[in-house]
Amino acid sequence: MLTKRIIPCLDVTLDKKGGCVVKGIEFVNLREAGDPVWLAKKYNEQGADELVFLDITASHERRGTMIDVIERTADEVFIPLTVGGGISSTDAIRNILRAGADKVSINTAAVKSPDFVKEAADIFGSQCIVTAIDCRRNPNIKDNKDKTLIELEDGNIAWYEVVIYGGRTPTSLDAVQWAQRVEKLGSGEILLTSMDRDGTKDGYDLPITRALSEGLDIPVIASGGAGNIEHMYDAFTSGKADAALAASIFHFGEYTIGQAKEYLRNRGVPVRV
Repeated sequence: MLTKRIIPCLDVTLDKKGGCVVKGIEFVNLREAGDPVWLAKKYNEQGADELVFLDITASHERRGTMIDVIERTADEVFIPLTVGGGISSTDAIRNILRAGADKVSINTAAVKSPDFVKEAADIFGSQCIVTAIDCRRNPNIKDNKDKTLIELEDGNIAWYEVVIYGGRTPTSLDAVQWAQRVEKLGSGEILLTSMDRDGTKDGYDLPITRALSEGLDIPVIASGGAGNIEHMYDAFTSGKADAALAASIFHFGEYTIGQAKEYLRNRGVPVRV
């Protein structure tokens, strides 16, 4: 049986020092969480399975990803490192991989030009390409009968709309249908973030996580809403995710990676220890 992965996420913004990890609620009201290089080193030592580094304002600010911070981060970790934010060309991917990343995460550029996913997968291999999907629940089902309608926890029905530019711009794309499309284009993995849950600590958005996990053959990383390690258990069991990504519960010392893995293992979830 494949082990489930625990992945800390470094949401990084550009500041006078070069880069700072932040955490917000629904992608806004950001507060500082520390230095990305220091945090990466700590999570590597704690036994994280992978690490995700997201330059969360690169696309909105129309700039490239911070290569120097990636290089310093990669020097401190010996686990797979995924980097995303502002990646819109194969040259950018090449530079990020040369800086020490193992995978790249593409989001806005993929929505704007889906063939970019295929081009990137053809050049660098599907195992290198993670498509990040940020989405929100959309309760308007009357005018969206062509969307994938999903039953929510309260019995209501909604579809999930893809949003881009750090959650600022709706696209009218159905998240499930978009995920299936990028899988066919060659994406090797999906990083799914529910903006309705991001930073809320109310738990992962299980209906959309389960819908993608059941509808795809590639791994799905659950993201957005982890408030405790019980929520990770739910993501793996009810959500059927392959990996669980979390930020604030690790950044602010509520749990360590080891505590999360011990809890999951004791409840029968296969994890690497």
